[in-house]
Amino acid sequence: MLQSILADVRKEFTMGNVVNRLIIINVAVFIIVNLVKLSLNLANQGEVPPFYRTFVEFFSISSSILHNVTHPWVFITSIFLHESFWHILWNMLFLYWFGRIVGDMIGDRKIFPLYLLGGLVGCFVFWMSAQFMPFGAGGTVYALGASAGVMSIVVASGMIAPDYNMRLLLIGDVRLKYIVFFLVLLDVFALGGDVNTGGHFAHLGGAFMGWFFVQQLRVGNDWSDGVNNVMSKIIQFFSEGRPQNRTTKERTLVVKKNYQKNTETLSKAEIQDRVDIILDKIKASGYDSLSREEKEFLNNASSD
Repeated sequence: MLQSILADVRKEFTMGNVVNRLIIINVAVFIIVNLVKLSLNLANQGEVPPFYRTFVEFFSISSSILHNVTHPWVFITSIFLHESFWHILWNMLFLYWFGRIVGDMIGDRKIFPLYLLGGLVGCFVFWMSAQFMPFGAGGTVYALGASAGVMSIVVASGMIAPDYNMRLLLIGDVRLKYIVFFLVLLDVFALGGDVNTGGHFAHLGGAFMGWFFVQQLRVGNDWSDGVNNVMSKIIQFFSEGRPQNRTTKERTLVVKKNYQKNTETLSKAEIQDRVDIILDKIKASGYDSLSREEKEFLNNASSD
């Protein structure tokens, strides 16, 4: 059973959209962290040892500039890190609900940049707020979680499709702009409380990034391009020299070789390869990004 589950997860991570990939990464990290906690608990006669906190803080953003400078990876690792079940549950539900809207409206390739940039801004706002607000006066505090990145996507969805209807349990259809406004307002009101004040500042930092990202899109500046280019170079660097079976690049060569061929002259495997490439392109950039030949090929393949 476990092998079957892992196979399904690998398939979804490889073939699924960016929202699903982000959810898989977050859940995997959550499982690892809690397995570490469980192991330490059992090895320490049922009590969680201090080392566990050291382990979590090693990957968390801190109010201490020294910690952040000496642990630069925390700006990335902290936005994928969760300890509490309810924390990750609500973050992943929001990521799934609102991320699908953003992906459908402006393309799948905008999701990760929104998540990453929102998380980075959230980390910075958390650190800044800890320097000037009372919650940081009692010593070093730490923050973790995907909330800032998720709030970036939430606010972006409200700006892109403000009149989109979401059906809420016991309420019915509610326009997206009111839901997003209410969620941001909750974080604003929470600043006056004594619970997770730094976290709420980080949420608002992510919300600002979502607003700013869409504003820049409207004037022709696509901040996702830079992020995606960097990620492509990183992936390419780690992929060089690896033995690969039948990669997308190789499949693309097959497509180009048979570009002008009718589906009647191709084998079923070749047709499926071509259809897979076209569907990946639709998922990333939308149907309108297809060339006339690609649209004709997809239409012919679906009618066979």
